[in-house]
Amino acid sequence: MVCLLLAGMQVSADESVNKTSAVNITSDIPHVDVKHQGKMVRIEREQDNDAMIEPDYAQTSRPCPPYCIQPIQLATGIETIGELELLQYLVRQTKGEKIMVIDSREPEWLLKGMIPGAKNIPWTRLFNKTASNKKIAEILEFRFGAVKMSDLWNFEDAKILVFYCNGPWCGQSPTNIRALLALGYPAHLLKWYRGGMQSWKLFGLTTVMPVKQ
Repeated sequence: MVCLLLAGMQVSADESVNKTSAVNITSDIPHVDVKHQGKMVRIEREQDNDAMIEPDYAQTSRPCPPYCIQPIQLATGIETIGELELLQYLVRQTKGEKIMVIDSREPEWLLKGMIPGAKNIPWTRLFNKTASNKKIAEILEFRFGAVKMSDLWNFEDAKILVFYCNGPWCGQSPTNIRALLALGYPAHLLKWYRGGMQSWKLFGLTTVMPVKQ
């Protein structure tokens, strides 16, 4: 299914870049075009066969806590996805489906690059220990499409939310997903790209810089 959806995007191989062997996303998908900040951006892998992961994502031993290894499954019903599935969601988002890919990281990390098509909502804005209930409610209603009904929320027309942060050791997206579950957000509408930026960078995939506000 993933390959079928991605294959629908316009793709072409370019084996001349850097005069190296081509580095495709899959054997038959060289790149994927998605919309970011109103413009189309091409996601592809670094074509230099000698490229190495950036030092910021090469560190193996961050202190735990807080940088502890996250489980594969955060909670019952939460789908943990990989790079190809994330690309599928980005394509569907570009086509106008009710999907939002969310970068949960704080602003200083965005300066190291973010995934094209993602929207930045720092994790602190969806966590009740760092944000007011009013601010969280505004995000649920105006960005996620939930509807407040008395003391409860109606998520019938809410978006599929796909979260990521820095990597399998990052607890920011997991914190937000658990907080949304506590508010009643349906588990089947919450997805988690566990590998985050560390895995994205490991595969040499395209990143973009945040737009200055």
